[in-house]
Amino acid sequence: MQALRNMFRSWSSDARLDGKTVIITGANTGIGKETAIDLAKRGARIIMACRDTEKADAALKEVKDVSGNQDVVTRRLDLADSKSIREFAENINKEEKQVNILISNAGVMACPHGKTADGFEMQIGVNHLGHFLLTYLLLDLIKRSTPARIINISSMAHQWGTINLEDLNSEKNYDKQKAYTQSKLANVLFTRSLAKRLEGTGVTAYALHPGVVQTDLWRHLNKVQQAAMWLAKPFTKTSVQGAQTTIYCAVAPELETESGKYYSDCAPAKCSQAAMDDETAQRLWELSCKMLGITWE
Repeated sequence: MQALRNMFRSWSSDARLDGKTVIITGANTGIGKETAIDLAKRGARIIMACRDTEKADAALKEVKDVSGNQDVVTRRLDLADSKSIREFAENINKEEKQVNILISNAGVMACPHGKTADGFEMQIGVNHLGHFLLTYLLLDLIKRSTPARIINISSMAHQWGTINLEDLNSEKNYDKQKAYTQSKLANVLFTRSLAKRLEGTGVTAYALHPGVVQTDLWRHLNKVQQAAMWLAKPFTKTSVQGAQTTIYCAVAPELETESGKYYSDCAPAKCSQAAMDDETAQRLWELSCKMLGITWE
């Protein structure tokens, strides 16, 4: 029962973000949109980074109306295309004086086999490599905006994941669930490696499980899985509830000195053994750099 109570525990803070700039990927729907509304209410400038500009414009109006904050903009970002990621980052680096909080929220889940514009398997490509490249390209600006935070949305599904360093793109055998859990484990390992590299810079990094949330991510599940989710609905979270741990990691003052950890239900949580494997984390980092053609020591 305690676990259930924690799951729906509402966390609240009156922390303000006036004068701060926040980028949220996938902010046009679900927990991304709810995060945008909450942080806009706290006075932040919000940059909603979205692939679908039409959906983004509709969400933009809602975020402005509900929050009462007019300093909210949308920018096009397709995480399945490194050209789009580079263009987005170039514009941000040119236009913005600071980025205090980067929230890597966008993702795909258990989708049919597909490839990104760069030929990566879609789930590892969008969920891990796209955000890895985005963070790399914005890092200098983020370092100039300290204290700053980088928040990576993972999932408890990382616990069932393994990193296949010999076949990260699932070329030999594609299983949509395995590809998803691998990408979510990659999020936690990336956060861990990133935090180590950022020690002493004033930039901190966090990974989190938002909860089992009723979102558009379910659209690729098969009928049996969707039926199971429907039966589990009383135990799942709304998008507002699902956004709480992201908001907690973005604003909780007590996290300013924490970095590289994993959170769930607005509290530190245990991640899997595999998620604490520094050797795999380092090898994944090196492989990610190689696949993206970047040098990031």
